[in-house]
Amino acid sequence: MRLEARSVCAGYRGRPVLASVSVSFAPGWTAIVGPNGAGKSTLLRVLAGLLAPSAGDVLLDGVPLARLAPRARARAIAWLPQLAEPAGELTVRETVLLGRLPQIGVFGAPSADDEAAVQAAMQRTECTAWAERRLAELSGGERQRALLARALATEARVLLLDEPTLHLDPPHQVALAKLARALAATHTVVTVMHDVSLALAADRVVLIEAGRVRADAAAGDPALHQALEQCFGGALRIETRGGRPLVTPAFD
Repeated sequence: MRLEARSVCAGYRGRPVLASVSVSFAPGWTAIVGPNGAGKSTLLRVLAGLLAPSAGDVLLDGVPLARLAPRARARAIAWLPQLAEPAGELTVRETVLLGRLPQIGVFGAPSADDEAAVQAAMQRTECTAWAERRLAELSGGERQRALLARALATEARVLLLDEPTLHLDPPHQVALAKLARALAATHTVVTVMHDVSLALAADRVVLIEAGRVRADAAAGDPALHQALEQCFGGALRIETRGGRPLVTPAFD
């Protein structure tokens, strides 16, 4: 599926955040990066249909998102918020099953296909071992993996993930990056990332600065690396080693 923002402007209570942003996302993994307050999460909310733009349009396979019924949109687009507040009394399995609501409906009963989707999602995020534990009993990283499983359980072809590595330890950050790469073969995966090193593992990087797209290029593009260094005030350096970009902090 192709998701596209055309000349999108958006903000909160009269405060502009995005200024005429035009960007499209096709199957593959795109990472969105930028300084704090640049508008990354706002763009993701607009793409998910959770925040109406004040100007411009968002299209899903050429159809304006505003014309889609909420249930149809939820079947096509899964969204993982940055700071989700799940009900602590739900078990991991119950939480992941919530991802099937667009298919089941509020009063429906889960089918064998729904249960299979839940099981597959938990396996991919490595949270099967504590499926019956309540979210309140989990660490932040364990909760994050459960919430990611909930997003995967939708089986939506567009995945919008806001800081999916939040609270994850390094091994699970790497596992998440590998999962995003695997999903990119069949899904449109868009992740907001603060970790530039992880973002450069994506196929493509979109750099947002002050509510505008400053750069949009393949992760290995030297011009993108230069734009990232400049955007972050020279606090990092990016060089290519063994055909891959390497990010290091600039202390001098």
